[in-house]
Amino acid sequence: MKDNIEKQAVISIVRMVTSHRNNAYRKINEELVAMYFEIGKYLSEKMKTEKWGQKTIESISEQIKQNLPTIKGFEKANLYRMIQFYETYRDNVIVSPLVRKISWTNNLIILHHKSSIEEKSKNKQLITT
Repeated sequence: MKDNIEKQAVISIVRMVTSHRNNAYRKINEELVAMYFEIGKYLSEKMKTEKWGQKTIESISEQIKQNLPTIKGFEKANLYRMIQFYETYRDNVIVSPLVRKISWTNNLIILHHKSSIEEKSKNKQLITT
């Protein structure tokens, strides 16, 4: 009887740990995607107002690597992906918050395989259901 009670306790605790760990991963993902959107916005606006070009984005990428050497994902190409992400969704009040709920990888897949915002929205729905 004691063994059965302990097994049930372990099963319950494992479920709690798994559930909360998955919730934490989702929240971390939402923050990462929100950060990429914000970085994309910042860079997009600076490119327009300050006339930043490819050399400036490349320099920023290199300086980020120097300041945060253990953090990956801020290569020039990824900064441009963040700009594209922001510029694709900035004016869409419905889709913009929803794309933060899916992983960055899935967002990149959608960005690179669909041409219209309607196609992107439809594909996003397929991934989350």
